Amino acid sequence: MMVGHALPGGTTADTAPQRWTPRLVFSLASIVLLLEMLAVSYMMISMALPAISAHYQTTQGAWLLTSFLLVGAVTAPLIGKLADMYGKRRLLLACVGIAVAGSFLSAVAGSYAMLIAGRALSGLLVPCLFLSYSLIRDVFPAKTVALAVSIATSGMGLIAIPAPFLTGWLIDNHGFRSIFWFFVVGLVVLAAMIVASTDESQVRLRSSIDLIGAVLLGAGIAGVLVAVSFGPTWGWRSGATLAYLVGGVALLVAWFVSARTVREPLIDLNVLGKRPVLLTAVGAGFCYGASGLFTILLPMLAMTPAILGLGYGFGVSAEGFAIFQAPIGGMVVVGGIVVGMFVGRGVRPRPLMVTGMLCMAAGFACVAMVHDDKALLIAFAALFGTGMGMAYASVPNLLIEAVPPQLQASTASIVGVFQSVFPAVLPVIAFTVMNNSYIAPIPLELTQGAILYTDTGYRVAFLIGAAAAVLGALVAFALPRRIEQLAVPAADGTATPEPSLVRD
Repeated sequence: MMVGHALPGGTTADTAPQRWTPRLVFSLASIVLLLEMLAVSYMMISMALPAISAHYQTTQGAWLLTSFLLVGAVTAPLIGKLADMYGKRRLLLACVGIAVAGSFLSAVAGSYAMLIAGRALSGLLVPCLFLSYSLIRDVFPAKTVALAVSIATSGMGLIAIPAPFLTGWLIDNHGFRSIFWFFVVGLVVLAAMIVASTDESQVRLRSSIDLIGAVLLGAGIAGVLVAVSFGPTWGWRSGATLAYLVGGVALLVAWFVSARTVREPLIDLNVLGKRPVLLTAVGAGFCYGASGLFTILLPMLAMTPAILGLGYGFGVSAEGFAIFQAPIGGMVVVGGIVVGMFVGRGVRPRPLMVTGMLCMAAGFACVAMVHDDKALLIAFAALFGTGMGMAYASVPNLLIEAVPPQLQASTASIVGVFQSVFPAVLPVIAFTVMNNSYIAPIPLELTQGAILYTDTGYRVAFLIGAAAAVLGALVAFALPRRIEQLAVPAADGTATPEPSLVRD
C-alpha cells in the first residue's frame, strides 16, 4: 500500500511538478486523438453506409451502426471494473487492440455478416472515453486534471470539421474499405503514442469479478437497445420487438436483485444510488441524447433541397454541410476549454453543466423557430456547440469530484451506459412523432425513396430536443451544492474515508 499515484515520467503526485511539461502535452494529445477516432468512427460509417449497403445488397444497414453502440454499452461495466482492478491504461490499450482487430476484419470482410462482426469488435472504442479521463485523473498532476479531462472529452468536436472532406475523399478515391484501413493504421499509431507517453495508473481496487452480474447487465442492456433501435422497423407491437424489450427489462431486474445480494457486485448500487453519481449519470444521458438528436436532425434539414418548397432546406451536399458542422465542432472545443479553466480556478462543475444544457436547449429552440436562414442556422449551431462542449466537459469533472480514484472507471462505466442508451432512445421518440403525424405529402419517386417531413415536423422534433436539454439542466441543478467524495468500501463492508492507493 502507498498513498500517491504515478505520473508521466515516473514521479508521484507528491513530488511531480504541478505544471504542463512536453511529455504531458504529448500524452494528452495522444489521448485526445484516440477519442477523435471514436468520434470520427461513427461519422465516417454513417457517410459510407449507402456504398456499403449497395455493395453487399443489404437493407440491414442499421446494424452497422447499432452493433458498434451495442457492444460498447454492453461491455462498459465489465471493462470499468477490470480497469479499476488491473489498471486503466492496460484496459485502454486492450480495447484499442480489439478495435484494431475489428477494423481489420471489416476491411477484408467478404460478407456483410463478417463486416458486422468486425464493426461490433470496434465497439470497444466506446469504453475508451471513460477509460481516458479516468486515466488522466490518476496520472496527471492535480492542477492539470480539470483542463486535461475537459480538453479530452470536448476536443472530439474538432473532428467534425475535416471529417466530411476526408470521408468523401477516401470513399470516392479508394472505396468504402479504405475507411476501415484508416482506422487500422490510425489506431495502431495512437496506441504506440500512448505507450510511449502515458504511464499506467497505480490505483487499484481490491475486488472480484461478478460474472453473473456482468452477463445479466450486459444482456439486459443489449435487449433494450435492440428493441429501441429496431422497434420503428419491426413495429412496436411485433413479437420480436416485445421479446427483446420484455426480456431485456427482465434481465435488468434480475441484475438489480443480484447486485443487492452479491458481496462484490459489478456495479455497487450503494455508490450508484448516491445522489451525485445518479444525477450525474442521468444528466450525462440527457446531454448525449440531446447532442445525438441535434446531429441527426441538422444534416437532414440542411441537405433537403430548397426547391421542394417545404419551408426549410438548402440542398447542400455532405461536404457542403461542413459549413454547418464546423461551428459546432469548433465551439464544442471552446466550451470544453472554458469549463477546464473555470474548474481549475475553483468553480464547481455543477453550474457549468447547468449553463451548458441551457445553451443546448436554446440552440434547439432557436432552430425550431427559425431554420430557413443559413446565417442564423450557423449561429444557432454554434450556440448549441458551446453548450455541448460545456456539458461534455462537466460530466467527467463532476465524477472526479464525487468518486475516489479506485471507483472511478467502474462508476464512469455506468455513466457511459446512460450516455449510450439515451442517444438511442431520444431519436426514436422524435422520429416516432414525426413519422406518425408530419410526413410531407411528396411522392417518393421525386425524393429517390427518401421520406421527407413537414416544416412543423422539424419544429416539433427540435422542441423535443429542447425539452430533453431542459430536463438535463434541471437534473444538473438538482446536484448537491457541496459534493463530498464517496468512501471506498473496505473488504469487511465498511467504508474507508481516507482510501489508500494500491501499487502493484
